[in-house]
Amino acid sequence: MAKNVYLNLGKPDELTAVGRALSVPIRAQILSIIAKEQMSIADIARELKIPASSCASHIKALQEANLVRMEQIPGTRGSIKMCSRNVDRIDIRLVEPTENVDDVLRVEMPIGAYTDCHVYETCGLADENGLISMDDREENFYLPERINAKILWSSRGYVEYSFPNQIFSLPFVAKLNRISISAEICSEAPGFNLDWKSDITLWINGIECGTWTCDGDYGERMGLNNPAYWPKGRTQYGELTSWEVTGKGTYINQKRIGDLTIEELGIMNSHRITVRFGNKENAKHIGGFNIFGKEFGDYKQDIVMGLAYEYAGGKSKSEA
Repeated sequence: MAKNVYLNLGKPDELTAVGRALSVPIRAQILSIIAKEQMSIADIARELKIPASSCASHIKALQEANLVRMEQIPGTRGSIKMCSRNVDRIDIRLVEPTENVDDVLRVEMPIGAYTDCHVYETCGLADENGLISMDDREENFYLPERINAKILWSSRGYVEYSFPNQIFSLPFVAKLNRISISAEICSEAPGFNLDWKSDITLWINGIECGTWTCDGDYGERMGLNNPAYWPKGRTQYGELTSWEVTGKGTYINQKRIGDLTIEELGIMNSHRITVRFGNKENAKHIGGFNIFGKEFGDYKQDIVMGLAYEYAGGKSKSEA
C-alpha cells in the first residue's frame, strides 16, 4: 500500500532531513532502483558503479530522512541488510496549518462513475464519440462502457455516486465546515421542451438536502461543448447548479433553503460520501434529469464535490 508523507513548515526537522537526503542526485537514483524490489547495498553499488562505502553513506542519509527502510534477512554467510523504499509520495507545503482558516478539498467525479441508479424511459448515455448502446434501455446503464459517459438522462428515478472522504487523508485533525456539490443539470423530456419543469433533489448520505426546480429541458441552441455528432432536437445544455450544507443551514445557488446542518449528515462516520440526484416519487414536477460532463453542455466540469475544513490541531489517526 502506498505510503504518503505530509510536510510543512510546522515540521522543520523532518523537512530539512528530507531536503538534505535529496540534495545529492545519486540518492534519487537509489530510490528509483529500489522502487520495485529489495536490494542489498552491494547490489545497489554494483548497479550504480560506485564503491560500496559510498553507497552505504548515501543509504544512511536516506534512512535518516525515513525514505529508506533496512531489513535483515538470512544469507548464506550470516544475515544481509536489504534496502527498500519507505515512502511513495512526499507532499510539501511551505505554510503551517492555521486554525480557523478554511481550506477546500475538491473531487471531480466523471458522469459515468455512478455506483447505483434507477432509471426510466426516456433514458440513455453518451460519450464524446456517440451513444453508449441504444436509447431507452435501462440495462445499458449497467454496461462496463458506462464509465465513459459524458452525459446521461432519465425521465425520473435517480443516479448515485460514491465520493472519497479525503478529510481522513489529512495529516492533522480537521474540522469539517462545509460540503458543496455542483453539476450542470436540466429536466428531461422526449427530444427537448423548454417548458418542462422538474423538481431535482440532492441527497447526501441518504439525507435530503434540498430540491431545485428546473424550468425545462434546454435544446433550442447547441451546447457550447457538445461534440460535432450530437444532433439538433436533443437536449443541449443545462444550468450549473450548486447545493451547499454548512454549520448554519442548507443553500441552493447561494440561497438559503433549509435548516439542515453539516453535523447532521454524519460525514465523518465513513470514508465514503454518497451523493444522489433524482426526482422524489411524490414530487410535484417529475420531469427527469440530464447530467452533463465536460464534453457536453456549457460548462467544462463534471460533478464537483468540495469539502471545506479548518485545522483543528494534532495529528490524524493515520499519522499518529
